[in-house]
Amino acid sequence: MRYSFWRVGVFIAAAIWPLLWLYQAWSFALGPDPGKVLVDRLGLGTLVLLLVTLSMTPLQKLTGWPGWIAVRRQLGLWCFAYVLLHLAAYLVFVLGLDWSQLAVELRKRPYIIVGALGFLCLLALSVTSNRYSQRRLGTRWKKLHRLVYVILGLGLLHMLWIVRADLKEWTVYASIGALLIALRIPVVTRRIPRLVSRKPISPATRSL
Repeated sequence: MRYSFWRVGVFIAAAIWPLLWLYQAWSFALGPDPGKVLVDRLGLGTLVLLLVTLSMTPLQKLTGWPGWIAVRRQLGLWCFAYVLLHLAAYLVFVLGLDWSQLAVELRKRPYIIVGALGFLCLLALSVTSNRYSQRRLGTRWKKLHRLVYVILGLGLLHMLWIVRADLKEWTVYASIGALLIALRIPVVTRRIPRLVSRKPISPATRSL
């Protein structure tokens, strides 16, 4: 299978961080409130993975290497895995599985609603990320998966609402996101220099 070692490497790189954070929480290395730290790290990890996923297409256009596109779907699914863990950690460590408290949290912290909308959009993309959905939806599949830009906006807004007292880190992620979106504008795409001669992408790889 093409790029098998590359795919495995990406899988290990994405899987190792939640395991490391859980171990740190278990060994009391995350401070007095490890649950809160886990929630924050998993949320930030989701945003980072989303930006990495969006960078695959510009990297392919820049280098001509199809391997970037070969792991794009996997990275997208890891985004969903991270946000699912982020949600689970929030429900367990912040709410203590007290569902009656959820309504209070939604009124006090509207950014949770923004995060929930992002989660639902990621759920829709994850469920339809397979080839069967591509065939069934046809041209509508690409339109649906443009929700990734909405998800990025919701994720950045969610983070902004939380860290509004210190915008330095948020500005970095927002700038990277804006750059990645700009690189998808046709007039900008045509001006991207290629480091190597462009190689054609096989149909099987393009569908990933």
